[in-house]
Amino acid sequence: MTKSKDTKPDFEKSLAELEGLVSRLESGELSLDQSLEYFKRGVELTRHCQTVLDDAQQMVEMLTGPDEQTADQDADETD
Repeated sequence: MTKSKDTKPDFEKSLAELEGLVSRLESGELSLDQSLEYFKRGVELTRHCQTVLDDAQQMVEMLTGPDEQTADQDADETD
């Protein structure tokens, strides 16, 4: 499997970059323009990470099969 130039960074790299952005934003040492650029990038990274997590959740649900999903639904209904 080869990566093309337009593939998005993996989850761990995106999360690490997001943590770095948050740290810089919290420092209060950025100009307004820099803060807005960092915030914009942070939103992009957050959306990417959420998409990766959603895809992973779907994969887990698919792999566990309908029997596991039915058991989970039954447990929710009895609560």
